[in-house]
Amino acid sequence: SYLNELVGLVNEMSPYLLLGFLFAGVLRVVLPKHVITRYMGRQNFRSVFNASLLGVPMPLCSCGVLPAGVGFYRNGAARGPTISFLISTPQTGVDSILATYSLLGLPLAIIRPVVALFTGIFGGILGNAVERNGGDGTGREEAREESYERSLKELFRYGFVELVQDILKWLIIGMLVAALLAVLIPADFFTSTISSEYLAMLLMLAASVPLYICATGSIPIAAVLMMKGLAPGAALVLLMAGPATNIATMAVIGNTLGKRSLWVYLGSIIGGALFFGILINEFFPREWFSGALPSMMHEHDHGTGWFKWTASALLVLLMGKAL
Repeated sequence: SYLNELVGLVNEMSPYLLLGFLFAGVLRVVLPKHVITRYMGRQNFRSVFNASLLGVPMPLCSCGVLPAGVGFYRNGAARGPTISFLISTPQTGVDSILATYSLLGLPLAIIRPVVALFTGIFGGILGNAVERNGGDGTGREEAREESYERSLKELFRYGFVELVQDILKWLIIGMLVAALLAVLIPADFFTSTISSEYLAMLLMLAASVPLYICATGSIPIAAVLMMKGLAPGAALVLLMAGPATNIATMAVIGNTLGKRSLWVYLGSIIGGALFFGILINEFFPREWFSGALPSMMHEHDHGTGWFKWTASALLVLLMGKAL
């Protein structure tokens, strides 16, 4: 069971990790360091807002955003804007907004990107405060001012060699632990012991924070649970915390940005999920959400099986080369 979960997890994550590595390489070549520094390099609200706004429409999940976020950080982005980008990006994207509308209706399709934007801004502001107060011992390696040729070769060298080496150790550890949790947590964990809306939110957090659920893949899960009576606020917690966090992401962020930044990242996501979940339960009519659920409840599949296996094989080869 453990090996099946591990292989399934790698198959799910690998296409998006590769997309993230490619995106980071493109950023390296297309966006010079001074551009990133100009828009995301300062410890102010504008840089945080720019990073969060940039992240909302991007179709990168919590694993795909890792190489992109680390790439920003290594190339001049400040700690706060980097945290903001890492929070807002995986929660939503153009693809998941459209999928949310199709399965969960217009209200949640509007609420998701708004919540992602605000939690990203909040986390970025806290991240800036941490850096102003002395940081947490993890530097940005600002001495890296090396000249490099802005070419296709540099794109692949940086995205698929250097960045893979940077995050490999903690990515492997995170995958191994996440697969173990997937085996230990029962399939009916969400619905077996829920006695109140707020307990449901806490259960959603307990299950979704350490596990990998992508922004679009979380939508049919939330829809099924809402059809079984789950409150829309608890469903929002799953839609936020599931895509934004997992063990692999947390391990890499803690190693790259430092432990205090990791606590800011987690605190912003968990606090934002609970705050907006309670807001929806208390102040929004239930009919807005329950009336939008269609009957077509099937698992989203992000690509055919052969594509996932090919991506996984390529990822394993890159990891082997990095090792």
